[in-house]
Amino acid sequence: MKITKEFLKEENACRSGYEWWLSNCEGLSNQDQIKKLAEHRNDWANWLLVRVLPYKQRIMYAVFAAEQVIDIYEKKYPDNKKPRLAIEAAKKCIENPSSKNKKDAAYAAYAADDAAYATAYAAAAAAAAYAAYAAAYAAYAADDAAYAAAAAAYAAADDAAYAAAAAAYAAADDAAYARKEMQGKIINYGISLLN
Repeated sequence: MKITKEFLKEENACRSGYEWWLSNCEGLSNQDQIKKLAEHRNDWANWLLVRVLPYKQRIMYAVFAAEQVIDIYEKKYPDNKKPRLAIEAAKKCIENPSSKNKKDAAYAAYAADDAAYATAYAAAAAAAAYAAYAAAYAAYAADDAAYAAAAAAYAAADDAAYAAAAAAYAAADDAAYARKEMQGKIINYGISLLN
């Protein structure tokens, strides 16, 4: 699928992103458009990536994002395997997108979502610092990966990449640098899936 003016309008690109794209990206290959967007705004590049990736690659993208930060969650909550199970369920959908696997991924997503909310609640209740929030974001990323597999939703893959970047941001000493690095790593992986 070629990224065009019509495609961006159909996908309801934001006005500022659309205008920037017209001035800087029109006529470039899909990969070059997304690279150029990433140089300007990672969030725009991520938004576009999840709309042009086919189902299997979109799930691979969400899983990759979740796997970048799942260790943060598992260090904080070593006995809660729900986010890891959500990632595994999403991987099964990559291998075989059967109705059963999608249903299993949906159940895993709900379980991971519960884990994420519980973690976020506990973090807020304890007035914990960044580590607890990072763990919550990691669980959200796993949940979104499974949800993306179950529903083929653009938003879930998009959210997984944001959650992973936020988790890295929350866990790092130099937070701004860590978030930008994580976003770049995830987007570069997504670009490689376009080949």
